[in-house]
Amino acid sequence: MTSKIKTNFTLIPNQKYRRSNRRFSCLSKAFDSDSQPISTLGKFKDLPLEIFEIILKYLTVEDMSMLSMVSKTISQRIIHYISSSSGNQRLLLQDFHKLELSDETQDFAILEHYRSLGLLFKRCTLLLPTRERLKYIQRTFAEVSCFKLSGCAVPLQCVGLPCYGIFLQALTAGWDELECQHVYHFLCKLTSLSRKMETVVGSKPGSSWKLELRIRLFCRHVLLDHWIYRSDSAFWLSQILKPWPIVNQARLLYIIFGPVCPQDGQVMWQKMVEDSVDEYSLKDLAEAIKLLYDLDSKDWTADNVISLIDELSAVPQEWLFENNAHLLILSGNKICFTFMASKAANGRAIELARLLVFLALVCEKELYCMDWAVKMMRKVCRVFSTPMERNNFLQSVPSAFACIIMETMQSLMSGEGDEEDESFLNLFYLVHAQANFHKEVLYLTMTTFST
Repeated sequence: MTSKIKTNFTLIPNQKYRRSNRRFSCLSKAFDSDSQPISTLGKFKDLPLEIFEIILKYLTVEDMSMLSMVSKTISQRIIHYISSSSGNQRLLLQDFHKLELSDETQDFAILEHYRSLGLLFKRCTLLLPTRERLKYIQRTFAEVSCFKLSGCAVPLQCVGLPCYGIFLQALTAGWDELECQHVYHFLCKLTSLSRKMETVVGSKPGSSWKLELRIRLFCRHVLLDHWIYRSDSAFWLSQILKPWPIVNQARLLYIIFGPVCPQDGQVMWQKMVEDSVDEYSLKDLAEAIKLLYDLDSKDWTADNVISLIDELSAVPQEWLFENNAHLLILSGNKICFTFMASKAANGRAIELARLLVFLALVCEKELYCMDWAVKMMRKVCRVFSTPMERNNFLQSVPSAFACIIMETMQSLMSGEGDEEDESFLNLFYLVHAQANFHKEVLYLTMTTFST
């Protein structure tokens, strides 16, 4: 840059002038450089890409994630590093089957690594359209077989799908519903999830048990288990169930949340039909029902959820009444009352009375408060439109107790071996349930009378 200086004084000797001119030239160049747009690479602009990637090797995933927000150019260079063989090998950890992973600390470490990696991908691909972001992730993870629905040979001993799920959770956190729907449809297309679901819901329960297990693990580990907020889990569960008719929704719900054999992961289809089950076998199904009931969506009204429970209790055949009652208790007061009120409104008093007996039986077995069952009966009584209907229901309750006790005694008299022991224990609980239930009714009656 040339600068003209006007002076009205005598020039000093040439040598000194030249020295002063050099100083002014340096200052001018510095000023000019400051006035130019600053490179988006900053001090990295003079580094070859190879040197930049060597520097990235010394950064943690969290540090790279922060660095990617500096500029678009930096972000593109980090993407190039991730896509390189060295970056791929370093960042895509695949220690999914090591015995040490049984240690919770090691398990937590690899999950946290993929959470950080999800945040890194989220920031690096921030300016890309959703479909392009997903295609880039697909290309990056194409060789990780344990991230595929049927890619791992030992899925029960693998933490690949949980890592993939926690990666997607970090990537999509904060995305709107339309973008998340794109993610779900992309995953369905990538894994042929819808076609495989169609196969299992259209075949005899248990005939494709390995495919049922794969679907269960993918849906749980990738789509459902890692969300902090219940509304997010409910959204993804709704995406899974929404395309199917209610019969298939019930089947899928049982495949994903029903009890399984701990040794091989096989869905235990006959467990609800043949045996009374404990809380552990039902709690996941109950939580799934609560998610759908609490979802603020026109696709899942209270009537839809009640119809789904009715359908679920017939998968694969009619459940034991006790298991149905236990599921209602675990599903919470609102769902239980809505279900019973629906029966009352439809005039199904005898069925409702039998259900109440089994609610009392579950309370007795699981040490729940018996006064809860009595209060639920009292609340349901208000649903009946006429006093006659209400009285018919109340008279049906002791009759239902007597009938079920007699059925259990007949089973006890005709049973052998272990069945005899089980029937005797069930009879013991039934008699105690009847006594404690009527005791709570008397307490409630006397309390109301005295006030």
